[in-house]
Amino acid sequence: MRKRKIEAELMFRLDAAKRAQTRILNRVHARLSARAKPATAFVGQPEPRTVGSYARGRQLTAGNLLFAGHLVEAPDAILWDITPPDDVFLDEIHGFVWLDDMASVGDAATRKTAQRWLFAWIKRYGNGSGPGWTPELAGRRVIRWLHHAFFLLGGCSSEDSRAFFRSIAQQTIFLNRRWHSSPPGLPRFEALTGLISAGLSLQGMESQADPAIRALGQECARQINEAGGIPTRNPEELLEVCTLLIWARDALEETARTPDPAHLQAIARIVPTLRALRHADGGLARFHGGGRGVEGRLDTVLASANTKVQPAKGLAMGYARLSAGRTTMVIDAAAPPGGPASFNAHASTLALELTSGRRPLIVNCGSGATFGEDWRRAGRATPSHSTLCLDGFSSSRLGKTSQMGPIKRELLDDIPRNVPVEMSRAMDGVRFEGGHDGYVGTHGLTHARILEMTFDGRGVVGEDLLIALNAPAKARFDQKIEDSRLAGVPFEIRFHLHPEVDTAIDMNGTAVSMALRSGEIWVFRFDGPCDLALEPSVYLEKGRLRPRATKQIVLSARAMEYATRVRWSLAKAQETAIAVRDLVQDDATLLN
Repeated sequence: MRKRKIEAELMFRLDAAKRAQTRILNRVHARLSARAKPATAFVGQPEPRTVGSYARGRQLTAGNLLFAGHLVEAPDAILWDITPPDDVFLDEIHGFVWLDDMASVGDAATRKTAQRWLFAWIKRYGNGSGPGWTPELAGRRVIRWLHHAFFLLGGCSSEDSRAFFRSIAQQTIFLNRRWHSSPPGLPRFEALTGLISAGLSLQGMESQADPAIRALGQECARQINEAGGIPTRNPEELLEVCTLLIWARDALEETARTPDPAHLQAIARIVPTLRALRHADGGLARFHGGGRGVEGRLDTVLASANTKVQPAKGLAMGYARLSAGRTTMVIDAAAPPGGPASFNAHASTLALELTSGRRPLIVNCGSGATFGEDWRRAGRATPSHSTLCLDGFSSSRLGKTSQMGPIKRELLDDIPRNVPVEMSRAMDGVRFEGGHDGYVGTHGLTHARILEMTFDGRGVVGEDLLIALNAPAKARFDQKIEDSRLAGVPFEIRFHLHPEVDTAIDMNGTAVSMALRSGEIWVFRFDGPCDLALEPSVYLEKGRLRPRATKQIVLSARAMEYATRVRWSLAKAQETAIAVRDLVQDDATLLN
């Protein structure tokens, strides 16, 4: 034990030394890049490839600055004069993704505000000083400057125009020297896509493109597996990676360049996975730190991928999908990521999400990262997901802490090792069977879940089981029973509901009716020695100032024997029409 602690301490110190060296080298090359010869003009006319939020663009122009869950009201302020509440806020403003929103407005007042912020950044940080000089932030920034160049340069003086080209060339040189130091995954794809885009768009930067094109192909082969997934299993991150790859592909083809074959193959592998992770309402399943995705981004990517429509074979990045009629269900059917890839992972094995038409019904709480570290940590726990939680334990446990950029993150340490899954046809629908051993080490019990969806999508039947499978597991469970003074091991099966679902307990406490804004009525019932309750819950959503209050259905009971079974069902009420024409508009307000 002492030896392991010493080894862990040595590894931590080595990592800390490496991180310090990376920061120093980034700073040195940022300063050296400031001496680079500037670009003089665009090779071709760059066009915006991103569409932001008109509402958010108007809010930014008015001085309502919402970044990383923090709202700063500062009309007429320069963005860089604001004291950042935390490092995530700092990264968001220096990445310039907010340009997408301001460009979507495009009027004179918004353009003037964007130009003030842009040229103030160049004056303050363009010499390589200050924050924002990491490869991933530089790549993110360069992409937006190129996409919205004509919006930014409209009406500018020749002096401002020269400053713009000088700064973007310096950032391109920095990317060329430092892209390899960015963390693998999305950050590295951002750095390389920015470098390729600049090399193809700027006069004098052409020599930067070819090495980056080859490097992007190598990263695609290394980071995108054969099933079209990434190590973090974060659906939203996979969407962002695919978006970058499509942008890079289009930029290459527009300049008569040929993308690396591995680059094109990665897009072809990712697209079926994204289709499998898409709910009926067009949003992504929210697992392992990911959200629904930027509004419209998923459909745009799927449409522009130019990939033959084909279903994902088996699991899609470890997720199972059941769909019929207007109903979709996505289940986390694999072990969470381990090691460095688990810095944002959740203990969500066998959790489900269900959407009917345009309306989410059963959800997971989501990532609380934008609401602070406490919310982020709570969102990772099993009780924040629509699955079974045993004795207050999560199915995966947090372990050692790792430094991710400026922020320390806890990695998942004790995760399920055996997660068998089988998909098949049922008598009147489709069937999912899965299990995990995340509670075997603590309680001797395996959690198994069986889900069936009817062919018309109007009904779901579920069964959750806790089973002691062998002699050691039974002995461990017996010890837990003794520790409880023969009271049994408590467990809860949770179903978190979307905030727009109206609920009521019916049938003398044996059922819950759920009304969607579309007019659909769903009814939840159960069979087993459980107590049914409607309890408070939260919906953690990016772009909001605070978590949204909602409800959760909770079935609670105690495991007393080697096999415990609870059956439950979700079904549309008989009076619900076969097809509902959902005309209710969603609330687009962000500042609530």
